[in-house]
Amino acid sequence: MDSGTNSGFDTQGAGITVRRALELPGLRSGLPEILAGADRMQRTVRWVHAGEVPNIASLLKGGELLLTTGYGLGTRPAEQRAFVRTLAERGIAALVVELGPRFTRLPAALVDTARAAGLPLVQLHREVPFVAVTEEIHTEIVNGHYALLQRAEEVHRRCTEALLGGGGVPQVLAILADFAGNPVFLETTDGRLLYAAGAGPEGADPLQVWEGLRDPHKDAPPPAGSVLVDVPGGGPGTGSVRARLVLLPVRSSPAPVHRMAAERAAGILAVVLMQARQEEELAARGRGDFLTDLAEGRITAEDAPAQARVLGFKPGAGPLLPVVMRLGDALSPAGGGWAVLARAVAEELASVGVPVLLGVRPVEGRVPLLLGLRSESERAAVADRVAVALRAGVERAGIRRPGAQPPVVVVGVSGGWAAASAGLRHAAETATAAQGLTDRPWYDARRLDIDLLLWRLRDHPDLAAFVDRAIGPLRDHDDRSKPPLLPTLQTYLAHACRKAETARELHLNRQTLYNRLARIGELLGTDLDDPQTVLALSLALRARRHVP
Repeated sequence: MDSGTNSGFDTQGAGITVRRALELPGLRSGLPEILAGADRMQRTVRWVHAGEVPNIASLLKGGELLLTTGYGLGTRPAEQRAFVRTLAERGIAALVVELGPRFTRLPAALVDTARAAGLPLVQLHREVPFVAVTEEIHTEIVNGHYALLQRAEEVHRRCTEALLGGGGVPQVLAILADFAGNPVFLETTDGRLLYAAGAGPEGADPLQVWEGLRDPHKDAPPPAGSVLVDVPGGGPGTGSVRARLVLLPVRSSPAPVHRMAAERAAGILAVVLMQARQEEELAARGRGDFLTDLAEGRITAEDAPAQARVLGFKPGAGPLLPVVMRLGDALSPAGGGWAVLARAVAEELASVGVPVLLGVRPVEGRVPLLLGLRSESERAAVADRVAVALRAGVERAGIRRPGAQPPVVVVGVSGGWAAASAGLRHAAETATAAQGLTDRPWYDARRLDIDLLLWRLRDHPDLAAFVDRAIGPLRDHDDRSKPPLLPTLQTYLAHACRKAETARELHLNRQTLYNRLARIGELLGTDLDDPQTVLALSLALRARRHVP
């Protein structure tokens, strides 16, 4: 790696060194004499400032070479010591004082304090034009910045050529790691490693370096001197972050030029990841379109197997199991989030152990899939594993907002391709109708037919009138009085009117439950032991989710 020592230009600090500044014609003509800090001549000069005011330190940011004739240094030793100390605390590169009317030689208090503070102090024995010195050094610094940009752009060019030659993220990271002389990592925003490149100390594997420095303490900040650059995740102006590029100071301390190169590499990685995500999302949407076309009869059961094989789905001779996951509005991912969701869910489904065809349908907010079973007997066990994997994928994708309802997973009827067509359609409809039901890992579509029927009638005025007639008095009571009675009725009906189980579920003694049931019967003017009444109330409680 280029050390950047030629001509005294500091490629590490993106400036020139104090020594190089003194060697330029402007300051060299003043016959500079170093009185303090001779061992710190490699300090970086970020800028040049000339001034004669006592509080000039407040105008500086650090890294400046300060030119002065000494009128602001003060006349008393205490003032001179304070002047030098504040400059040292501010972190300036060097103090250059021109001898003349104010000082014929610099006071001992000034020199001693500069030595104690480690501040380079230089006196000029001849008068020099400060404007010319400033222009000369600034030109050198700007040229140095340009040289840095050229080095960073060279990395950008090499990365671009690697991509055009068929390379991907690993090749980009390898180029950056070689340039920086340190291992480079691409992480997710939550600290999960995606890619690694470059070697650690003594050729150590980069994964060992990452595990040693990052993995045990993901919540802790990275080591001092690390370079962290966000890889943009959305369109221009969105401010979203897709990943993070991390350059760890393992073999040497990263320099500003390495950050420049990392920033340019991050731009390339954003394009690569965006393209990969777009391709991934298009593929997931293509599979979702196939499953939707199958469900809606646009693909026949005879043609479906061949098209499914093209999409990579090769089930055995056993039955097919249709499953649909529906995301509520509060969960639906935006932008390229569907690709992230599809990938996360696919990775989780890999542990289910059966062939899977997974698609996405962003418009409907659904994730349809088909699974190949070995036999009908494993339907329930596979459904359990699939439901766990689907929810885990949603969590990994990071689209679950606090307080949002969990996704609804509906499992259809298993069978051949014709049954899969009807099962996917039925599962998709019932997944919508199941929104708001008591949360379960998964629902059997066959047990949601009543909810589906009521959902289809949601806009019909007769449904609202029916709900009002059946349970309106209880809703009015619960709006005015406590304890609410609708939950008691719902639990009672859910337990098939078994009072002992209802009391245990509600944590009530039997007499309290009897009193509440009697009050419900009184308000509704009906007999809770009548089967027709029980049926009507059960339907009304299910239907009230779909009416205002």
